Amino acid sequence: MDESSTIGIIGSGSWATAIAKMVLDNTNRLNWYFRNEEHIKRFKEVGHNPNYLTAVDFNPDQIFFSTDLNEIVEKSDILIFAIPSAFLKEALEPLNVPLKDKFIVSAIKGLIPDENLIIGNFFHKYYQVPIESIAVISGPCHAEEVALERLSYLTIACQDMKKGRAFASRLACSYIKTTVIDDIYGTEYSAVMKNVMAIAAGICHGLGYGDNFQAVLISNGIQEIKRFVDTIHPISRDIKSSAYLGDLLVTAYSQFSRNRTFGNMLGKGYSVKSAQLEMLMIAEGYYAVKSIIEINNKFKVNIPISEAVYRIIYEKVSPSIEIKILTDQLR
Repeated sequence: MDESSTIGIIGSGSWATAIAKMVLDNTNRLNWYFRNEEHIKRFKEVGHNPNYLTAVDFNPDQIFFSTDLNEIVEKSDILIFAIPSAFLKEALEPLNVPLKDKFIVSAIKGLIPDENLIIGNFFHKYYQVPIESIAVISGPCHAEEVALERLSYLTIACQDMKKGRAFASRLACSYIKTTVIDDIYGTEYSAVMKNVMAIAAGICHGLGYGDNFQAVLISNGIQEIKRFVDTIHPISRDIKSSAYLGDLLVTAYSQFSRNRTFGNMLGKGYSVKSAQLEMLMIAEGYYAVKSIIEINNKFKVNIPISEAVYRIIYEKVSPSIEIKILTDQLR
């Protein structure tokens, strides 16, 4: 992989759009898969994504658009996937071009719901992509702040550090700083769990809990993530670094966090279905918490915050009752 390697983006949402902006600040060409031909046509007419981050201007002449997934994969050396995890398998059904010789990058912060697989393991198991050719993009970084070119930091996790650094250089620019680590498993599981913690933070905000309690909740949240991740993949890692703690903080506190927004609506009395219908974007934590609970049936880690969120979402327990019970377990 070098500077001549062509990048393809699979997905057309806000995070995909933010990544496209970073890529095109470093190169003058990009392949981009959209499902909808009308959206491509409109993009070319107005010079921006018609549905997400509309303030970000692009030069459409630098982008090869296609609704043919195989065409984008065929033309690209590096493939960045930015599709909600619940829809990834369906999106890949038309694929007949091999992925095993591509460099695969997951910008997805979720698990494959019916199999409880992190994205890296999914591509390794079903598409024979070597683990060394898989990378994970982690925060703390919201697409909306990338659009505003506010200084942001990305962590690129890849077991082949040379490949990881080469890819990181394709995203780094005046407003993006990058760090490369080799913990793809911890980074993925942590990114999944921080969405669950953000839902919890939103629920508590919606119920009227204040900043003092939120600080305790998130302090316990990072401990819960550490217990779970260290059990699933026990290696030496600094849970206080930005890939873990930083990503949790921004997702739990930011106005741009869709998981916090989803939780806030639940705390204010919305049903799960009505909250989902009102939101324009997917809250990955909704799917993630079910997978985390199912995985934990085997490992038996103490994860009270995740369990509380699960009961609120899937067992329809009253948020006020469930959070009151949770408050007695936090320290």
